[in-house]
Amino acid sequence: METDNGLQRNAPIGVFDSGVGGLTVFREIMRQIPNEKIIYFGDTARVPYGSKSRETVTRYSEQIVRFLRTFHVKTIVVACNTASACALDTLEQDIDIPIIGVVKPGARAAVDVTKNGRIGVIGTEATIGSQIYTEYISKLNRNVTIYGRACPLFVPLVEEGLLEDPVTDEIARRYLAELIDIDIDTLLLGCTHYPLIRSTLSRIVGDRVTLVNPAYETALELKNMLREMDLLNEDPPGLGANQYRFYVSDKADKFVRFANSIIKYGILSAKAVNIEEY
Repeated sequence: METDNGLQRNAPIGVFDSGVGGLTVFREIMRQIPNEKIIYFGDTARVPYGSKSRETVTRYSEQIVRFLRTFHVKTIVVACNTASACALDTLEQDIDIPIIGVVKPGARAAVDVTKNGRIGVIGTEATIGSQIYTEYISKLNRNVTIYGRACPLFVPLVEEGLLEDPVTDEIARRYLAELIDIDIDTLLLGCTHYPLIRSTLSRIVGDRVTLVNPAYETALELKNMLREMDLLNEDPPGLGANQYRFYVSDKADKFVRFANSIIKYGILSAKAVNIEEY
């Protein structure tokens, strides 16, 4: 059914990430709004985004948005902190459907959680270098101090499936040592890959530090936005409906194996597309 804004309630939601990290956002959307159809795109050929320039990340994001719009999606979720930091402003100007990123929901949650005003933010080099979390958190609360730390090795470790591995533990200890020393009480996981090693990060920072997962906060914000715009799909998909569809730019078989280990949904296939055509 078409709403007053010309969009269809039963149209799918588009979700994209540089690779598999956005599956943490996908998983939370599944949980929070289970009636929605989702088209997921993982840019597995060009991951990671975190070491690339703002211009390159923006170009990649624009190509993916054009691809997702071929499915007549009713909204797009930029399930990638780097793309949210580098490209979201441009994407918002370019398209006429609602689009949200993962930065603002996560930042708001971190400000709500902190007690001592010391927030650690970990992310890719591009996300930390953009200062986007620092700028946004500071607007919400000037009395909060933000400590950013780039953790560039986490993404390839996650992409390789080394979620519970001594190598990941050792790298995490090195990255987080300085944040622990300055007595942060909140750690914002500023990359959608990082919730996949949440247990490792939590063990290293200890019980006194609260971990904020922007994937969860983004799913809640998406649900509220769809409700406010009268776009929430109230009807469950019909029997045999293809509710979730997955596309990648490379290595579809590897993506399916990894996705099934995360989502536990039974993903049968992912289709590889030449994203450079869009």
